[in-house]
Amino acid sequence: MYENGDGVTQDYGEAMTWYRKAAERGEAFAQKEIGSFYYNGRGVAQDYREAMRWFRKAADQGNAAAQNHIGLLYENGWGVSRDYGEALRWYRKSADQGDAFAENKVGWLHYNGWGVAQDYGEAMRWFRAAADQGDALAQNNIGWMYAKGQGVPRDLSEARAWIQKAAAGGYEDAKRWLAAH
Repeated sequence: MYENGDGVTQDYGEAMTWYRKAAERGEAFAQKEIGSFYYNGRGVAQDYREAMRWFRKAADQGNAAAQNHIGLLYENGWGVSRDYGEALRWYRKSADQGDAFAENKVGWLHYNGWGVAQDYGEAMRWFRAAADQGDALAQNNIGWMYAKGQGVPRDLSEARAWIQKAAAGGYEDAKRWLAAH
């Protein structure tokens, strides 16, 4: 309510007060939200280490969004040493719950061979799982794999069809590519 100004004046400090009360009772959503405040620097100084501390509390309770944030911190080396293997481990926890963002990230790590042996077939499998849920970035990734013949036979019409799906889903890079080709 206070975070977004729903029916009240937006006040990150007041939102943090209420999230902390819930977080102290073990509420995973509130713990994840506090982590997000530190991650984004909303109402507090940006602090990736403090974000990690709160995300871990929520992630250890199975909160998929917190698990994704931990994956992002490790993937990018924000507040921790970059560790693709740890990023993959946390994304997998979320992906195993059916989270499309995480499924795409697991695919991306396999595609690039970051934290795991490069494996286009495994990348495609994870991209498909995310794409089947409407994830536009995953649809775009599939399109490029068909365009390049990576893990699948090269097929430019199939590539274009996937990139069109990504564009229809709002992915701006796909829209730009289609406008230029």
